Amino acid sequence: MNNKKCKNESFLTGAHSRLRDMGRIFEIIWDFWNGFRRLRTVGPCVTVFGSARFKEGDEYYDLAREVGKRLGQAGYAVMTGGGPGVMEAANRGAHEVGAKSIGCNIVLPREQILNSYADIKISFDYFFIRKVMLVKYSTAFVLLPGGFGTLDEMFETLTLIQTETISDFPVILVGSDYWQALGPFVEKSLIKHSTIDVEDLDLVKVTDDLDEVIAIISACDKCEL
Repeated sequence: MNNKKCKNESFLTGAHSRLRDMGRIFEIIWDFWNGFRRLRTVGPCVTVFGSARFKEGDEYYDLAREVGKRLGQAGYAVMTGGGPGVMEAANRGAHEVGAKSIGCNIVLPREQILNSYADIKISFDYFFIRKVMLVKYSTAFVLLPGGFGTLDEMFETLTLIQTETISDFPVILVGSDYWQALGPFVEKSLIKHSTIDVEDLDLVKVTDDLDEVIAIISACDKCEL
C-alpha cells in the first residue's frame, strides 16, 4: 500500500497523536496550495461530472465527449475528476477542439488513473480538497449520469447555492432519461415534507439540448468570457 492510499484510508479513522495530526495539517496545506497554484489561471471553466464506469461507445460516454467539445468551442475550459468514463470523455472532447482540459484526480484504494486527455493534471490526497477545487474554479456544473459520487457532488453544490454560500452558479443535468426518476422522489418526499422549498427546484435545470446548456451557462454573469 502506497503512502497516498494510507493518507486517504487513515484520515477518518478517529484520533491520532498530536504529532501525526500536525503533520497531516501540513499535508492538507500542501494539497490546497498545489491546487491553488495550478488552477488559478484556468479562466472561465465548467466542471463536468459523471460515472467512471461508462466505456467508449456507450451513449453517455459519447454524450459527455460532445458536451466537452461544445463547452470548449464556446470558450470554456473543461474540468473533470480526471478519471475514466464520463470524465475521460468530457476531457477528450475539450482536448479535441483545443480547449483547456483539466483533470483533478483522487487516489483511491481501487486506483483511479488520470485519463490521457487532461492537459492539466493534478492529483489530490484528500477528497474534500479535490471537491473544493472543482467548485472554486468552476463557473457551472454539468452532470451526466453517475453514481453516489455524482449525486454527492450535485447535492453538495445545490446545498452551497441554497444556503447562498455561492451564487449565480448553473447546475445542469444532461441525460433526462437517467435523471427522470429523481423528480418524483424530490416532489413526493422533499417537497411534501417541506425539507426544501418549491423554489429550490429552480436551482437545477434538466435538458438534453446542448445548445440550451451553452445558453444557460453563457447567460450567467459569472460565466462571461
